[in-house]
Amino acid sequence: MQKQLIQWYQQNKRDFPWRKDQNPYHIWISEIMLQQTTTETVIPYYERFLENFPTIEALASASLEEVYKMWEGLGYYRRAKHLHESAQIIVEKYQGKFPYEYNDILSLKGIGEYTAGAISSIAYEKQVPAVDGNVLRIISRYYLLKENIAETKVQKKIYQIVQELILNQDASAFNQGMMDLGATICKPVHPLCSRCPIQKECLAFKNKQMDVLPINIKKIKKQEISYITGIITYQDKYLLIQNPPGGLLENLYGFVQYDVESPYSFVSSFQEKYHQDLIIQAHIKDIKHVFSHRTWFMHVYHFVLEHEIEGMYTLEEIEALPLSTAHLKVLKAYIKFM
Repeated sequence: MQKQLIQWYQQNKRDFPWRKDQNPYHIWISEIMLQQTTTETVIPYYERFLENFPTIEALASASLEEVYKMWEGLGYYRRAKHLHESAQIIVEKYQGKFPYEYNDILSLKGIGEYTAGAISSIAYEKQVPAVDGNVLRIISRYYLLKENIAETKVQKKIYQIVQELILNQDASAFNQGMMDLGATICKPVHPLCSRCPIQKECLAFKNKQMDVLPINIKKIKKQEISYITGIITYQDKYLLIQNPPGGLLENLYGFVQYDVESPYSFVSSFQEKYHQDLIIQAHIKDIKHVFSHRTWFMHVYHFVLEHEIEGMYTLEEIEALPLSTAHLKVLKAYIKFM
């Protein structure tokens, strides 16, 4: 995996201004800006920010208002505040030189394990993982991990896997290769597997689970319910159920959904009730629907039946049925996906 990924990255790496050198200050600024923000949006802000604050000392000596002005339009202003405060700490504690040790970098405000790993590996070529959402997704698919990547224990497991992968490797190229692979090839939806440099060893690809994984279901608050919602099809027909009288959405039609942890658990629940096998095809979308007194988080997956069963309708027939608003969203998402 490592050799193919690094070779692919060196041949296909994206051209960003923060990749023109290994200056830890530049990498730090870019990584903070890229949190919650697209690369296309960040580039002009990054260039303007460094024009005004070309060094850590310049950033530290500026007023917070000046820093905010350069940040204007990027949002999440706490990021800018943390940059400013950390620059002052670096000047006071490290004589204006960006810290070299991983734990010292991690101690700065606004820096977590991913950012510390990115700076350490890219600027200082240290063999430290930089595990973000892209990496969680790639590793989940590559190793066919059917565990929920939103859980801390699973994230730690993946961190350890990456730690082993980068031993005696070019950690900078590996980490940046994972970033680029996740952003351009191993996308959350419709991954471009035919162009993937590590496709041959990818277990999700071999098992046709690349549109199912990763499992990424976050825990929710009270009065909020998480469902796996199934678009269950056989040829051109869809399985619908009618809600019973007296309850929420009484007499309205909708898709089968269970309060379970993953699409694999959904299959088990469905088999127990319907005595039919299901094939998981793809993760369609996560949809939030708010009622007056509760919120549904529907993790929508497409499943396929091996035989037609009772309660299946064509799209034309569904148009004549009273479908709940929540599940109308589900149907529209599926049609758009396909």
